[in-house]
Amino acid sequence: MDGLNERPIKTVLLIESDAIEAHLFGEMFSREGPYSFALTCVECMADGETYLAGHSTDVVLLDLDCSGASGMEAVQRTHAAARGASIVLLSSQKDEAIAMRAMEGGVQDYLIKGQIEPRELMQVMSKSVARKMMNATLLNENNRAQVTLDSIGDAVICTDEGGNITFLNPTAERMTGSSMKEAAGRPLAESFRIMDASTGETASNPTTNTIEPGRSSHLPVNCILTRRDGHQIFIEDSVATIHDVNGMEAGSVLVFRDVSAARALSKKITHLAEHDALTGLPNRLLLTDRLAQAIARAGRKTSLIAVLFLDLDGFKRINDSLGHSAGDNLLKSVAKRLQGCIRAQDTVSRQGGDEFVVLLQDVQHIEFAAVMARRILNELAAPHSIRGHELHVTASIGISVYPSDGQEAETLIMNADTAMYQVKKSGRQNFRFHTRDGRSGDGAAIHGGRPAAYPGLA
Repeated sequence: MDGLNERPIKTVLLIESDAIEAHLFGEMFSREGPYSFALTCVECMADGETYLAGHSTDVVLLDLDCSGASGMEAVQRTHAAARGASIVLLSSQKDEAIAMRAMEGGVQDYLIKGQIEPRELMQVMSKSVARKMMNATLLNENNRAQVTLDSIGDAVICTDEGGNITFLNPTAERMTGSSMKEAAGRPLAESFRIMDASTGETASNPTTNTIEPGRSSHLPVNCILTRRDGHQIFIEDSVATIHDVNGMEAGSVLVFRDVSAARALSKKITHLAEHDALTGLPNRLLLTDRLAQAIARAGRKTSLIAVLFLDLDGFKRINDSLGHSAGDNLLKSVAKRLQGCIRAQDTVSRQGGDEFVVLLQDVQHIEFAAVMARRILNELAAPHSIRGHELHVTASIGISVYPSDGQEAETLIMNADTAMYQVKKSGRQNFRFHTRDGRSGDGAAIHGGRPAAYPGLA
């Protein structure tokens, strides 16, 4: 403020109809010493407007009773003509109410004629210029802030100390479905309706939390904003408290963004990383993770886990004779039938090529693995209709069981794979259980038989 006061006044325009009054003002300036600014006097509003149209002026001394206009009309016309100048009114006592009203509209100050001291006049003029400059600076800063808030991609909502909305930028209006006009002065919760996607419960008002100056807080990771039209979007946000000059809380500012597309993309990338691109089944990575989790649960519940490693018989012949497209469609058909055989808690995984693994969790009796193997063999043996062709395919299945055939996921898969190769060597379209000595117990063929290595199946 002090720096602004030091700016010298270069030009002053006096709009005064009374020639005697105009002469008195000239003498006042002279009594304060040789003034450094150029003083121009005009007798009516029209002359003042003409002068201002062609000259830059620092201060306009305006007589409210000037010729050609009076009162608020004179003020309004001067404002329009002297946009960059400070306006100081010269008012009679009877017009003081008008002068005070004019100050609310942007006039910098006023003086009562007949009560003006020369030093006071110079001080009022100097301060009016400083005030004008400060207001212009603040206006520029506010305009710059407004443009910034209106143009950024993030949504911004401000509230007062009572939690009522004082500002929404255009992005916030679009995301909440509430306009600034509708939301202003209303509680935040009416426009900013949020819930925790993990629990489905309404999230607490973020502005009610006490936040230290200079710090911010955040909403839950899975936060959903519900628009007025019911559409829901995932958001991320930060909340900061606004403090006044005394350090007291004066409101809050919320900055948030729509992360629905980013979450969807992340979910898609994760899915692609864990699933087979052709069949959509879990791949080796996801199967290994699910098997490790199943082993941890089985250890606590003392239940069994069965791993069925399956390889198609004769798939290469079909793939070579009918082409890769027919082979791919056959693999999709096999995947669909395998999924139709299992329970909700089980997993079918494609390992690659024509190899699949079935994970059976919470197995109470080992006979269940044999029952599932027979079901799979029967389902896959039925004809597959692929592009007008009836294709016939069978499978060989090796079975390993936790905990007897391994304590880790990789070991169980490897042992089931070994048992499957024993089936391939002994005739195919059958299943076998893995045995510890490296041989595979005689599997239960689709016509009967029991693996003698496992008591309780005989």
